[in-house]
Amino acid sequence: MAGLCTGRVAAVTGAGRGLGRAHALALAAEGARVVVNDLGVGPDGTGGGASGPAQRVVDEIRASGGEAAAHTGDIATTAGASSLVTTALEAFGRLDTLVNNAGFLRDRMLVNLGEDDWDAVLRVHLKGHFLPLKHAAAHWRSEMKAGRAPEARVVNTGSGAGLLGSVGQGNYSAAKAGVIGLTLVAAAELGRYGVQVNAVAPAARTRMTEWTFAEAMTAPADGFDAMAPDNVSPLVVWLGSAECTGVTGRVFEAEAGRITVMEGWRPGPTADRGARWTPAQAGEAARELLARAEPPRPVYGATAP
Repeated sequence: MAGLCTGRVAAVTGAGRGLGRAHALALAAEGARVVVNDLGVGPDGTGGGASGPAQRVVDEIRASGGEAAAHTGDIATTAGASSLVTTALEAFGRLDTLVNNAGFLRDRMLVNLGEDDWDAVLRVHLKGHFLPLKHAAAHWRSEMKAGRAPEARVVNTGSGAGLLGSVGQGNYSAAKAGVIGLTLVAAAELGRYGVQVNAVAPAARTRMTEWTFAEAMTAPADGFDAMAPDNVSPLVVWLGSAECTGVTGRVFEAEAGRITVMEGWRPGPTADRGARWTPAQAGEAARELLARAEPPRPVYGATAP
């Protein structure tokens, strides 16, 4: 297959269904050889051990004339993340692009959110981004030291919940905010090794979001399904290609036919007294600054005041 990613090898985590599957198929359609990772768990992370989802996507890619290999390891473990890189190297001789996508939900309001559900979601989303990134980066650093400068790309998966917060998703929002912070640090640290790191905050209908987008379960009459995961994948493919040279440390929202560059925390109104404030003075200054500041966007699911 000839295309934007011809000659590249990509690994996609959580690629058995939903967004990950769409990304894997789109990368393959543009010529990439793809390592399809999926643990085969349910929407809440339970179960697992089934090779079916990953292998089915591999079969789809091969049926379309592409090349792919399945990986069913747990990428939130050192062994699983390391073997993801090893699978790419053993199957295809190289690794050029890592798409971190794996995740699940265990939604609860904060007062009902158990410690186990907090830990599980932070583990798969945040640790499950960190470990594959760490092991892929170690490989690319070795390549650079050996004189083989990579054109490596990492695409992390954020969320609007991580940018704005989402009621009932304290664990998920915290994890996705962490993914954005990790993306910024990785972009700064890994550029010297030829690695570009970006994040995409997608909105699409998947097993994780089927209740959120229940009203959009049926494609409209014009044939454009605005909530299809496939709408997000073109941006992911481009960010995973050599064509996006010079783009790193950025966060994009992708939904339907819209792409938005997200602009994060920036200094707003400031007051400097040149000396220590009293609590009353600090409060008065804070109120004056807030009156001049842009109001925050509402948290997803928040009740209007």
